[in-house]
Amino acid sequence: MIDLYYAATPNGQKLRLFLEETGLAHRIVPVKLSAGEQFAPEFLAISPNNKIPAIVDHAPADGGAPVPVFESGAILLYLARKTGLLWPREERAQLEATQWLFWQMAGLGPMAGQAGHFRAHAPEAVPYAIERYTREAARLYGVLDRRLQGREFIAGDEFSIADIACYPWVLPHAGLGHDLAGTPDLQRWFERIGARPATQRAYAGVDDPYAKPANFTEAERRALFGQGAQG
Repeated sequence: MIDLYYAATPNGQKLRLFLEETGLAHRIVPVKLSAGEQFAPEFLAISPNNKIPAIVDHAPADGGAPVPVFESGAILLYLARKTGLLWPREERAQLEATQWLFWQMAGLGPMAGQAGHFRAHAPEAVPYAIERYTREAARLYGVLDRRLQGREFIAGDEFSIADIACYPWVLPHAGLGHDLAGTPDLQRWFERIGARPATQRAYAGVDDPYAKPANFTEAERRALFGQGAQG
């Protein structure tokens, strides 16, 4: 059994997708970010960076005590390597999947997240930030579009954790000012992943976080954007 500490953010959705695709036994533990539950001591013991998702694996491969894992990319890599699921069999394909997982973690997620924040969540418009991050997110979508030319999936012929990691950060493309018609190979891939039954289950009832301007209270804003922690 895996405990998934979860909220329906793009990073949280990565693990929902993985678990829906693989059918691994799990229990979802909701973390209400707007209420500051990510700062609770019991959660910080699992995820010291006070971010979701995080997991506790109650059946680790070594047979020892339950293992906590934080950071969405690290969790995907841990579960894929442990189970062999959504993990290419060939060593070179594993390297491809790992590189694109790290690319998403270092580039696509942070840049798309900043674009979404300044376009939809910032308390006031900051034109320089909006243009900077919107342009960089669009550039990264272009990188992914070129990667997908002649390929069904990001790491090659197999659906993998590389696709799982990237899809939640492509889904809000419209709110980030990007039209997928300009990146046709990315659009083709996006539509294929979106049609998978596991994707539809994972996203049932989940809204695009950047589709419209947010209306946070001041307390919610402090909790959501890193001002709720002390020290």
